[in-house]
Amino acid sequence: MKIGLEMHFQLPTRSKLFCSCPTSAADPNHNICPVCLGYPGSRPSLNRKALEVGLSIARFLDCRIEERVWFSRKTYFYPDLAKNFQITQYESPLGTDGHFDLNGRRIGIWRVHLEEDPGRIKRVGRSGEEVSFVDYNRSGIPLVEIVTAPDMQSPAEARAFIDQLIIELRSLCDLDAQDEQKVRVDANISVGEERVEIKNVQGLRNVERALKFEAARQTKLLAAGKKVILETRRYDEERKVTTSAREKETEEDYGYIGEPDLGEFHIGQMAEELDLKETPLVRARRLMADHGINEVTAKQLVLTSSSLADMFELLCRSVSSEKAVTWTMGPISSNWSALQDHHELWSEVVAAVKADSDGEITDNEAKRRILSLAGVKQETAEAGDADLDHMISDFIDAHPEVLANYRKNVKAANTVIGHVMKESRGRYSSKDVVEEVRKELEKRV
Repeated sequence: MKIGLEMHFQLPTRSKLFCSCPTSAADPNHNICPVCLGYPGSRPSLNRKALEVGLSIARFLDCRIEERVWFSRKTYFYPDLAKNFQITQYESPLGTDGHFDLNGRRIGIWRVHLEEDPGRIKRVGRSGEEVSFVDYNRSGIPLVEIVTAPDMQSPAEARAFIDQLIIELRSLCDLDAQDEQKVRVDANISVGEERVEIKNVQGLRNVERALKFEAARQTKLLAAGKKVILETRRYDEERKVTTSAREKETEEDYGYIGEPDLGEFHIGQMAEELDLKETPLVRARRLMADHGINEVTAKQLVLTSSSLADMFELLCRSVSSEKAVTWTMGPISSNWSALQDHHELWSEVVAAVKADSDGEITDNEAKRRILSLAGVKQETAEAGDADLDHMISDFIDAHPEVLANYRKNVKAANTVIGHVMKESRGRYSSKDVVEEVRKELEKRV
């Protein structure tokens, strides 16, 4: 099985790709002008911000960046395309021959290019009696299209690819929350020789479902000795099936011509000067290499909060990575909402953890310091300590033989420790329990 994806993401700009109309939500047909509707005499002008974001994505995907690019008119006739052509990039995409690492496997990226979105058609009424309305607000919205090689081997892997790519792009260029319900994908799948394109699938769950259905459909056809037809299909969300839409077009069918009103753009220097952010999954791989932590922990750190990962790296300068993980994912993480915006307190958090690591204070005292810094009332912690003390004292009072045995063999303390751990159901760390039990027994000896 081979699966390739064509994904469309809206870029985070305030205005459209070729005009000054806003990209914000509005009443139908409110954010429109002669340019995005293609009126005679109107001339497009490229949005520089969209170009920069598109180049950032191409560079992040390790694409080859061409020095000179231009736009083309993709001609087709459909009600949501007021001017009967879409401005896109055909012969000169922003980037080609890139890749994305997915769980240890390299997925090829064929091309990254910019294009404008068409309008939206809304159909209302009963089946067979529908009326269609067209909203052109989205005409000219800037999109980046990312086209992969057919390197994915299952619907689940295709979904994982999109999911991880979204995580990275949100961080890289501040994409809006285009979550798994909103991402738009054209998915190409072949079980045998011939491929089928499933057009305009919306949402990660639907992408996986459409690919699963199509894989099963093609497998049954081939098993029956029939051929799979090269075609475009649609995914029916309600019935959870794909249906034939039309025979697959070739690129020649679109009659591409260069867009004469935009000219050429020299982008090599711009691409080199862009300062790319370190994305979460790239950072996770670096944390694994630099600090020797496992993949699960690294991803949990960076995906929980980038600032929490900052705290982890700050701790690693003063204590071992193992100790830093324990404290970051434990007491610090549980109080992070109160600490993350107060950078002036971070050094005190580090000092508390280091004091514990050096044996200057107990981990219980270090926790109290962190709770205090987070503004949590210490009465809660103290009440918890009192409960632990009472639990230990009550058990020893009820079992005087334990104390007698302890005088002969210190391992008798394990009887008390085991009881407290069971009764408290993990509310206290084993280190705290051991320390308090031995403290109480030593007092009585």
